[in-house]
Amino acid sequence: MIRPVLAALIACAFAAPAAAQTRVGSVNTTFRLLGDDKIVVDRYDDPKVDGVSCYMSRAETGGLKGHLGLATDPSRFSIACRATGPVSLKGKLPDNEVVFGASASWLFKQIRVSRIWDKDKRVLVYLVWSTQALTPEGSPYNSVSAVAVDH
Repeated sequence: MIRPVLAALIACAFAAPAAAQTRVGSVNTTFRLLGDDKIVVDRYDDPKVDGVSCYMSRAETGGLKGHLGLATDPSRFSIACRATGPVSLKGKLPDNEVVFGASASWLFKQIRVSRIWDKDKRVLVYLVWSTQALTPEGSPYNSVSAVAVDH
């Protein structure tokens, strides 16, 4: 009974969408012998929308657990999405879709970015949130950003 549940949890942990991620930079926040805690800033380019990049900042835990990849990063993050060129949609977009993902622990926690299409205002809304496989609810922490589509 436990093995099928564990297998399902492992599959869910790795089900975050793959997206091109670029590490823009980081700042150290807490000194640790085997690597400092830090805030990292990554850039994700929307794979279905030309000219939109999202910059997400998030905490990364250092120390022995962080060095070994066993730490669970806090569910604190921020997102800012901007038009970095002419914005054009690559086909029809779903109303709500998870477009980016990042691991916040070695197995059970993921940070997700959902793209929500506001058809009335022609605006792409990007929402960052997290999942936690072993608890009944996700994290209440979230951040939102929006990009207008001109045509």
